[in-house]
Amino acid sequence: QVQLVESGGGLVQAGGSLRLSCAASGRAVSSYNMGWFRQAPGKEREFVAAIDWSGRSTKYEGSVKGRFTISRDTAKNTVYLQMNSLKPGDTAVYYCAADTVLYAWPRTETYGYDYWGQGTQVTVSS
Repeated sequence: QVQLVESGGGLVQAGGSLRLSCAASGRAVSSYNMGWFRQAPGKEREFVAAIDWSGRSTKYEGSVKGRFTISRDTAKNTVYLQMNSLKPGDTAVYYCAADTVLYAWPRTETYGYDYWGQGTQVTVSS
């Protein structure tokens, strides 16, 4: 079992950048396909980005492609989400999640992810 803790959220102006971190403990991030999701007030949780267990494949939701980058550091057992050119529409609570079913790659639905962090708030002002 893995425990996930997100950090790095905050308040930023439109056009700015943030880097979110997801620190894992209990098991290596290389044991999972890892994903980032977000949930805005009144909306369902939605897929943002994912990286596969090998670290060689990534997938992005269309509106963040070219602006966000998912990566990982296996030595630190941490997954990152670098967010550039932020927009007010990116405002949400961001969650990282771990998917144990490696062959299901790429999975963009929330129900397939087995472990979740507590989330970190990202607010983008206009």
